[in-house]
Amino acid sequence: MTDPGTPNVIFPWNENFAIGIAIVDEQHHRLVELLNSLASHLAYGSDALELNRVFEELADYAVHHFRTEQAIWDKWLPHDEMSVAHNQTHQNFVADVLNVKAEIQYKSDDQVIDGIVSFLTHWLAFHILEDDKHMAKIVLSLKQGLSLQDAKKRACSEMNSAMRVMIETVLSMYDSLSIRTLQLMREIAERQRAEARLSLYKSVIENTLEAIVVTDAECRILDTNPSFCDGLNRQHEDLVGQSLIEAMPAMFTTDRQEEILQVAREMGHWAGEVSGRNENSVLESVWLTLSAVKDPLGDINHFIGVFSSASQLLERQRNLLDAANHDTLTGLPNRRLLMDRLAQAMIRSQRSKKMVAVCFLDLDGFKQINDSMGHEAGDLVLKNVATKLTEALRGQDTIARLGGDEFVLLLEEIASRDSVERLLERILIAVAEPVQINDVFAAVSVSIGVTLFSGDDATPKELLRHADEAMYMAKKHGRNQYQFFQIA
Repeated sequence: MTDPGTPNVIFPWNENFAIGIAIVDEQHHRLVELLNSLASHLAYGSDALELNRVFEELADYAVHHFRTEQAIWDKWLPHDEMSVAHNQTHQNFVADVLNVKAEIQYKSDDQVIDGIVSFLTHWLAFHILEDDKHMAKIVLSLKQGLSLQDAKKRACSEMNSAMRVMIETVLSMYDSLSIRTLQLMREIAERQRAEARLSLYKSVIENTLEAIVVTDAECRILDTNPSFCDGLNRQHEDLVGQSLIEAMPAMFTTDRQEEILQVAREMGHWAGEVSGRNENSVLESVWLTLSAVKDPLGDINHFIGVFSSASQLLERQRNLLDAANHDTLTGLPNRRLLMDRLAQAMIRSQRSKKMVAVCFLDLDGFKQINDSMGHEAGDLVLKNVATKLTEALRGQDTIARLGGDEFVLLLEEIASRDSVERLLERILIAVAEPVQINDVFAAVSVSIGVTLFSGDDATPKELLRHADEAMYMAKKHGRNQYQFFQIA
């Protein structure tokens, strides 16, 4: 979209605006640029924050410019009534700009905007072509050695009434031009916004998982999105011009297609489940929404079909759920899923009167491997440990990775402490077996903290904390061992 910060020209600068004093001409040129910038922002509908910034820039620069001018007038026309009146005009303009800024915050219709631009254009043109040019002619004559009285007479002679008529004539032309330019800029801005929306819609359609097809009134395919082509294993170019019914014969039996099209034509919309075999001969159900598009006369000229695969939606949901509940590296349950399973296991334990064991595992020596051999080697060790732990557990047990080198075992239906100890002994031996990484063998051990639940009032978080505390006791007693939690 066109950047309103690089404005279209509402009020073109012309070298005839030059008054003959270089620094003033340079600042006049900048004021014209700021006016054009403000007009562009108004036309393109910039937000209030940006409009405030442009208004403040215009007002601040105007103050700077007026000080420059006043210093020149005061030097050559000290205490002169023309200089005093000119200074008052400057002050009035700054106040007018602030009033305009306040007005635009409450009224932003086109008529108000046109009026603001017209006011600023008129003021600036008169300021340059009449007031400043008149003062400049006096100053330039004084520089040439004329007396103040003669300088004023010469300026008045050159700035005759015909000059004002010419200025007003030019301004009326500028008014008409600027209003038409503003209207054109608004149309361009609206078209660009529409193009941006179309681009967004196109991107959404091309990237959605739903299969979308556009046909003419006779159901001949005009356009498709990638998902539609992928679902049929066909190329877009091959599908264009073909009948939708012929492209998807399995989905549209003779009786069904007549029903679907009749409802879509009469009601403007049909939605329901259609079934057919995909390219792998697997029966698949999809949800079809078929909408009729009518021209201004009310005649149907297009149909839009959207196919949503229930199986794809379910698969997507399963993938999202899996990602939310499992560790990315090992595929093991994460803390979230562990805590859910632990809460359920505690409920089952209270019913069955059998214990639940929570075992907190932390690898010994893992940091050294990670630091010396790199993160890829560390990841291989973690996956190897996850495999060993999985192989050691029963089907109803859970192993989770909390992150880093921390794992948790959730053991259900424990009959005795001895059975837990036997399992943990096997785990200590299995984890300690070296793993080969390229040509190097890496070895870690594991410290394990255990807490048992037998139906008391503990919470899942408390059990995990108790197992964690017991694990630190195992670390403290020499590592590569297990310790049971004991209430102090």
